[in-house]
Amino acid sequence: MISLKSKREIEIIKRASEIIKKVFEAVEPAVRPGVTTGELDEVASEVIRISGGEPAFKGYRGYPKNACISINEEVVHGIPGDRNLTAGDVVSFDIGVKYEGFYADAARTWIAGRSSDQEAVKLIEAARDSLASALRAYRQGWRIGDLSAAIQSYVEAKGYQVVREYVGHGIGRMMHEEPQVPNYGSPGVGPKIEDGLVLAIEPMVTEGNCAVEVLEDGWTVRTRDRKRASHYEDMIAFIDGGYENLTGRI
Repeated sequence: MISLKSKREIEIIKRASEIIKKVFEAVEPAVRPGVTTGELDEVASEVIRISGGEPAFKGYRGYPKNACISINEEVVHGIPGDRNLTAGDVVSFDIGVKYEGFYADAARTWIAGRSSDQEAVKLIEAARDSLASALRAYRQGWRIGDLSAAIQSYVEAKGYQVVREYVGHGIGRMMHEEPQVPNYGSPGVGPKIEDGLVLAIEPMVTEGNCAVEVLEDGWTVRTRDRKRASHYEDMIAFIDGGYENLTGRI
């Protein structure tokens, strides 16, 4: 069942989202060569707790850390540890927060250190801009399929592919709620987007083929062809016939 949120509930979710913005502000400058993914995880944890929230990922379905940090060919769910970043690494950082009974969830992809790798920059921009493009096209009466198709068409026009196995989702009192939000699909199908719907929309874009596999740790997802990937996620509240991006600026 799809849960539509009241404006009061959306305000609480918005405050949870503000904590995620603080995490991004703290973590992004720390993404540099020599830093371990575990150190980035600790930065995120400290910001969340100081801000009055709880790390939402830790313990969720047994996940052991606060953030998911995925590097280069890793798409999502990478477990932070003692791995050191190297110059030019493509680093996808996914974080969740629980605040006053509600969840927020968002992701960004950055490059470690200064890089002249324009192909990495274009890959990251494709994931980010696919969401921006879809939202700019949004009209009342859209269904989930319209949103999904808009993301897919943008990404594929740039020469990339979208991952099929992992999708966005509704969010609120639970981390993952209905409806699922694929990054591919057909216009005019799926649940109708209504006022009160809050979605975590998260394009996962691959440089090569979109096929993925899960590593032996049971969490980390990487591309089968070992080409790089980019992950971008924002939380969107649909209100008053339009929308508000709770975790970013679009």
